[in-house]
Amino acid sequence: MEKIDDKGKKILEILKEDSRTPYTEIAKEVGVSEATVRKRIGKMKEKGVIDRFTIKLDPSSLGFDMVTLLGLDVEPEHFLDAIEEMREIKEVKWVAKSTGDHMIMSEIWTEDGDHLSELMTEKITKIEGVRDLCPAILLEKIQ
Repeated sequence: MEKIDDKGKKILEILKEDSRTPYTEIAKEVGVSEATVRKRIGKMKEKGVIDRFTIKLDPSSLGFDMVTLLGLDVEPEHFLDAIEEMREIKEVKWVAKSTGDHMIMSEIWTEDGDHLSELMTEKITKIEGVRDLCPAILLEKIQ
């Protein structure tokens, strides 16, 4: 795969900040034509550099005042099934295979500590093969 040049990186930075930025505005900032921006973005989508355009949500504005990173350890034979079961829990925003202290990492949005506690005891610990949970409550997301 060919590397992204400086202009391509600048386009990506602008889109990362606000994916709704008009191509004409991107073109002015990068110093190329609007058609060039359109073509470059199209190529980056084709090559998988850009997977999708999305929005960034503020959990607290949706009633989720607790955001938790959860480290999860499972018995190896249940690893993939545990990932799939975690993906099905609506409060789980993403799940990742991991190295380091935990086999699986996830981000969980809950209304409060009681909701998190209930979720962990009533759902997550009941997933077959789960051995250990290690929650880290995020106090403030800086970026």
